[in-house]
Amino acid sequence: MESCLKRRTHWVEEGLPGPVGRWKISMNAGLLIFLSLLVPVRHGFPEDLPEIPNEVEIARIEEFRKVRNEFLKKHPRSPLRKEDRTEFHGIDAFPIDLKYFFVGKIDRYHLNIHNPNYYATFPTNKGTNKRYVRYGKFNFELDGKTYTLELYKSILSDSLFVPFRDETNGRETYEMGRYIDAEILPGYYTIIDFNMAYSPNCMFNENATCPLPPEENFLPTRILAGEKKYEAKKSLSMISTQQ
Repeated sequence: MESCLKRRTHWVEEGLPGPVGRWKISMNAGLLIFLSLLVPVRHGFPEDLPEIPNEVEIARIEEFRKVRNEFLKKHPRSPLRKEDRTEFHGIDAFPIDLKYFFVGKIDRYHLNIHNPNYYATFPTNKGTNKRYVRYGKFNFELDGKTYTLELYKSILSDSLFVPFRDETNGRETYEMGRYIDAEILPGYYTIIDFNMAYSPNCMFNENATCPLPPEENFLPTRILAGEKKYEAKKSLSMISTQQ
């Protein structure tokens, strides 16, 4: 891993949280998250820009996790049930590992809206369907092997939605998979940071409706980054009722 990542720097606007970067509020997949628009300089980006050390990327991930946990515990749109919020002290996550941080150019699809492949229809955990726009694909190399993720856009959002599954599902992570939100950066680059992978709402609340990751986004490897699975603590009254 390089000791630092070169980036085009957009300074934080007054009143917004986080380290260097312009932070954006996104409601993709029904979650409130913050993504910085720091543009990494790799694979063709200009080289005459200041260097920002890895510590800044780590701070970005830590801020994301902090805001996410605050959202889950306090926000009216949190999927956590009210009775679970009192005992909620944050989601367990893998240690931050920048080997799971990838920058690259999107291999865009150029599909006409009348093309039958323009939309992708995802089944949900409730047996319904949810439709997304096929935007492109992203290739990355991990531990010497090349993998591909399909990238999607919500019809009402400019952000990318990346649902995926991997070999940790059902063990360390939620069995139905996890999500990543990403931004379309200048030149059609994007950042895929598995350290910011998060779990669907239905992990916290069985009443939530969640799109299931498509088969083409199953990664035949263990992604040891991002959120782990969550299990609400049962109250003594719930335990006694079940006995």
